[in-house]
Amino acid sequence: MGDRPLKKLGFLTIGLFDEDDPARGHETTLRTLELGEELGYDSAWVRHRHLQYGIASPVAVLAAATQRTSRIALGTAVTPLGWENPLRLAEDLSTVDLLSGGRLNPGVSTGAPTHYERVREALYPDTADTEDFGYARVRRLLDHLAGKPVTAFRGTEGIEAFSDRVQPHSPGLRERMWYGGGSARSARWAGENAMNLLTSSVVKAEEQEGPWDFAALQLAQIRAFRAAHPAGEAARVSQGLVVIPTDSADAAQRARYEEYAAARLPRTVRPQSPARLLFAPDLVGPSDWIAERLRAHAAFREVDEVAFALPFTFGEEDYEQILTDIAGRLGPALGWKPSG
Repeated sequence: MGDRPLKKLGFLTIGLFDEDDPARGHETTLRTLELGEELGYDSAWVRHRHLQYGIASPVAVLAAATQRTSRIALGTAVTPLGWENPLRLAEDLSTVDLLSGGRLNPGVSTGAPTHYERVREALYPDTADTEDFGYARVRRLLDHLAGKPVTAFRGTEGIEAFSDRVQPHSPGLRERMWYGGGSARSARWAGENAMNLLTSSVVKAEEQEGPWDFAALQLAQIRAFRAAHPAGEAARVSQGLVVIPTDSADAAQRARYEEYAAARLPRTVRPQSPARLLFAPDLVGPSDWIAERLRAHAAFREVDEVAFALPFTFGEEDYEQILTDIAGRLGPALGWKPSG
């Protein structure tokens, strides 16, 4: 095991916008997805943000992207199911998957909505204390996408026909479902339920005593996932570190990128918050230097798919430079070949 050639190259964006001009920000996101396809990326992913100035409705954004792209896979990384009704989400996902020609890769996660105490009365005014935000919510979504019955009735009433399963049904979408996990438990659960695994630049450090090794923790989760998955070593895992190549960056961009990474470095030393989240350092520098660091990363050596995360706060020109350098220099240095 280990040292898998990089087969699929993707990227992730949060889709920030100005509150006073949200249309412009969404258009920028769509142009970024189009650029990814032009550069040969295999996948483009969007984050999900509620009550913030980032994409609140990634399924709607990706529906628009299906009409402006033709090849690139489109994913969510990730949709927190605590905000969603699984049946309604299944209808939306299936619809967009059909519009894309089978290119949708939905990623989901469990847990109560962020700052639940602030939004519970608006989100679930009658059921806030009884909502189940655990794995059962994911299983409901998976069953709906697989075409399992949701009602005992199938037939006609008058001139209207009714189905007993979610419509439209999109064959193959269930196999393209991803779970965003950062703990050993969630990795095992994703494997046991035959999902794909999205890893990121955050893992849960469950050991109380350090030193903590991000790559070793992530590697253990990947191996636990594959050990539990019916496909074994062939089970799909995508890694989502933050990498910022500077090959074609100008001096101002390089300085801004290095300042960004330096400000985030302290959180990589020890677990953060009661959730004990450990962050990976951002990799900023020439592509050859980044490739060397990735090849030395224990978890990277066991994946053949990546979705490198674009920093939240950079501008469109920065994203264009970063994506161009990743596709033109970093990806090939890792053995990747662009799609076309």
